[in-house]
Order: sequence, then C-alpha cells, then structure tokens
Amino acid sequence: MVYAETGIILGFIFPGDALLFTAGILCGTNDLPVNIFFLLITLMIAAIAGNLTGYVTGRVLGKKLFTKKDNWIFKKRHLDTTHEFYEKYGGISMIAGRFIWIVRTFVPILAGAIDMNFWKFNYYNVAGAVLWVGSLVTAGYFLGREIPESAQNLEFIIAGITIVVMSIVIRGAIRMRKQGKLNGER
Repeated sequence: MVYAETGIILGFIFPGDALLFTAGILCGTNDLPVNIFFLLITLMIAAIAGNLTGYVTGRVLGKKLFTKKDNWIFKKRHLDTTHEFYEKYGGISMIAGRFIWIVRTFVPILAGAIDMNFWKFNYYNVAGAVLWVGSLVTAGYFLGREIPESAQNLEFIIAGITIVVMSIVIRGAIRMRKQGKLNGER
C-alpha cells in the first residue's frame, strides 16, 4: 500500500500515515512478529520505489499536461506555479510532501512532469522516505512498546491521525483559496 500510495495516481485513496503508525504499534506490541528494522527498511524501499514510479509517470505523461488546454478541473497556471515552487523550494517540497495526504501521491508525478533533475529528485526522495517512514513507524513502535493496550484501540488512533491530517489539508486548501482570491484569481 505504501508503494501504491506514492507511485500510482489513484494511490491517494490509501491511508499511508495511519498505516505506517499502525504497523509500528503492532510491531511494538509484538502483534506483528516482524523485526522493527526489517519493517523500516522494507517500507522505506516501498516509499522510494513508489516515488520513482510516480516520477517516471510524470516524465512520460507530464509533457502532455503542458500542452493541454484549460478546463474546469485542469488549469495550466497550476503547473507553472508548481514549477516555480519546485525551483524555489525543490527539496523541501519533496520532503514535506511526504507528510501530507494526497500531496504525497502527486509531488513525484509533478516533479517528473516539470523535469526536476533526476539525482536531485532521488536525494530528496530518499530523505523524505527515511523521515516519513522512520518517524511514523518509530513513533507507533514506541507507543506500542510503552502502552501495549494501544493495539486494542487502533480504530481511535487511526481516526485521530486521519482527523489531524485532514484538518491540515482542509486548512491549507482554504488558505490557498483565500490567497487566490487576494491575488485576483478565481
């Protein structure tokens, strides 16, 4: 699921943050009989491979986006804005994008579409995967180790993570919409 979420266009439907945190909890409570280091490494590899797939998809299909005419969903100016954002904050956007639902699916695709340097992309791809997987799985692992009963309340933990992530996404969307109106866009 980690690979699919970061590498397949429809992967944004998967709950990556909650999945990583839950895997960490289950590993910490020994409900998932997997070595924590093996879990971390395999999930990091899946995240890196997923972003590479997204990048290649963007390289292959992305050129068509730049020649596509605007419609009610697609606006070319968003690609131009994304390109400027990558030029200014390339690495930060790659790393921070890992922690934002929906964004983590499209960041590598857009990086490929705007021809971000492959080696630069991979540097930030690996750094982002290590930070994303490492922080969430490790946090879940220590919660599971310290509070073994946490595995019995996974639905509440997952709901909490989902609410936090969704509130961040909604807040960002509202802020972007307000900024668009302030800049005279519709």
